[in-house]
Amino acid sequence: MRTFKIATLALALAAASSLHAAEPVLIVHGGAGVIRKENNKADEAAVRKALETALRNGYAELKAGKSSADAVVAAIRVLEDDPHFNAGKGAVFTHDGKNELDASIMDGDGQRAGAVAAVHRVRNPITLARAVMEKSEHVMLVGDGAETFAREQGVTLVDPSYFRTEKRWQQLQKILKEEAAKQASTDPEYVKHIGTTGAAALDSKGHLAAGTSTGGMTNKRWGRVGDSPIIGAGTWADDSCAFSGTGWGEYYIRTHAASNVCGRVKFLKETAAQAGGAVINGEVVKMGGDGGAIVLTSDGKFAFPFNTEGMYRGWIGADGIPHVALYADDGLEGDVVLKQPAPAATPTH
Repeated sequence: MRTFKIATLALALAAASSLHAAEPVLIVHGGAGVIRKENNKADEAAVRKALETALRNGYAELKAGKSSADAVVAAIRVLEDDPHFNAGKGAVFTHDGKNELDASIMDGDGQRAGAVAAVHRVRNPITLARAVMEKSEHVMLVGDGAETFAREQGVTLVDPSYFRTEKRWQQLQKILKEEAAKQASTDPEYVKHIGTTGAAALDSKGHLAAGTSTGGMTNKRWGRVGDSPIIGAGTWADDSCAFSGTGWGEYYIRTHAASNVCGRVKFLKETAAQAGGAVINGEVVKMGGDGGAIVLTSDGKFAFPFNTEGMYRGWIGADGIPHVALYADDGLEGDVVLKQPAPAATPTH
């Protein structure tokens, strides 16, 4: 009888464990607002390689049994270190000629979150955001205080010159000249530079996580902060859904895009494609904004809703092969592309 009870208990535990087991999935984005004419073949090849490396690095964490948060950080760090993206090394410049970096991460297991904004010396802001989540009692730290915390936690700091790239500098100079000639810029096309990075992951325990990292908006002023470091606007993860956005941040904040999408998944039982399309290609566009996002649900399904000419994006799953795309007409599993383009010349980052 004792042997029978032990066997029965073992079977019950195995069954309960199987309910939480999942096939790991990782999805990433490198920013919406892609303008094809601004890329040459070398740029496209470099972006594809970086996306593939980010996917492989993050997926290696998942296959090793590590958490979804581990995978998100591993993937985003690759993109932060690559100058082709508006995050970390490739961050755009503010009006004052500085690089201000924002990032956030959320762990769906317990809905823990961490974020940083307006940092100038943190090589990998996503790493600092995770430290805020795991090593502090706070959710968001900004500016000098965030960098003081980074020093205390041993997070790598660099001289601000590390983030400077000539391409981003020239983008700012072009804007400043246009502003001087017009007295006030009436054409926001200058900020339509892609690059905000993000990732969402489902680990083998069935837990979700998401993260986002950005350099913000070209020529931004007055300490402007967009949606990327704001939990519920640019980033969200719970037990049903994970989201990372890339777009005109003010509209993502006003529509609470990240938690809005995941709320639709959790409470309205919509799919990743339905929920992502309704908010990103619906609510955001109706208000006058544009952009894209990645959405991953607990059943391993994912979607890439966007309404611009392109969005750097990709996924990796059971086959272990990175699948990436750059433009709207590339076609990738999970794409939810708005057939009627969003309003032209809108700030997307």
